[in-house]
Amino acid sequence: MSRHRPRTPALLALLVTSLSAAACSTAGVYESTPLPTPTTASAPPSSPAPAPAPAPSGTDVVTANCLQSYAPPATMPVPGKMPAGSYMSTIQRRGRLIAGVSSDTLLLGSRNPVSGRIEGFDIDLLHAISQALFDDPDKIELRVITAAQRLPVLKDGSVDIVARNMTITCSRWKEIAFSSEYYRSGQKVMVRLGEKTEAGGRITGMQDLAGKKVCAPNGSTSMEKLRTFKGLEPVGADTHTGCLVLFQQGRVDAITGDDTVLAGLAAQDPYAEVVQAPAFTAEPYGLGVNRANTDFVEFVNGVLATLRANGQWARSYNTWLADALGKAPSPPVAVYGRTP
Repeated sequence: MSRHRPRTPALLALLVTSLSAAACSTAGVYESTPLPTPTTASAPPSSPAPAPAPAPSGTDVVTANCLQSYAPPATMPVPGKMPAGSYMSTIQRRGRLIAGVSSDTLLLGSRNPVSGRIEGFDIDLLHAISQALFDDPDKIELRVITAAQRLPVLKDGSVDIVARNMTITCSRWKEIAFSSEYYRSGQKVMVRLGEKTEAGGRITGMQDLAGKKVCAPNGSTSMEKLRTFKGLEPVGADTHTGCLVLFQQGRVDAITGDDTVLAGLAAQDPYAEVVQAPAFTAEPYGLGVNRANTDFVEFVNGVLATLRANGQWARSYNTWLADALGKAPSPPVAVYGRTP
């Protein structure tokens, strides 16, 4: 399922607002966020809740209760033969998986301007789920959504699943269900290449941006965190690419977001750099599903467990993220124990 990314020149966001660039090497300076070393093993549904998993130094703590998902089935169904009455059989009868995705988040989910296909690390996960459902990786209808639309389209049943770099949080669990964690990101900030503080020093983090306009997508955890910094002026946009347009127009001074997302933005702008500093949040990504469809969450977790075990997770990481974020870490350890 691993796909090679075309090596096309970096494109300015003003040219890719509607049609995002194909993946390319990251421009500017970038430091990846290390994955915390997990100490919590997967637990069966009947086991007590595990202790919190550690987060990187200086980041928000992510508790294991928030990361708990539903354990995968003991035996996965045969592709094309989903259990009667299951949500997977509903998808099978329809003939396609409907997924909410980004089309302009380079490296994770963006439209290749040559092939016209949406591709990236998040999209690879959907191909694997389609393969497990239909024995065909391409029976997917991709619906492009903004960050703010992720929860609404799941709650109203417009999509079966959302694969759009969505952070697992306890508050979001009250509205939707999540798969097990499939990637650990962290929030950082991107500024203009060589930009200095008012005192002429190097920018080392958000604390050096007092009085500046900083952009993040509306409805994202990045925006929630941005609003906690005193002395900054938060500016919202529908997507991070929208933030990049504002950045290139000089209407904002910086952009904040997950390290994965900022890597894609820096790849599109040779005059931008991601500040070399530890991430100031932990952002565990999960695939979103409607709360009523816990059997589908279990199925998805079975697919993710297979990807971790057979090396496909690492191959997909190396295809999309290794150039920007460095050597593939170990996949996040799944935390189970949630009950319907």
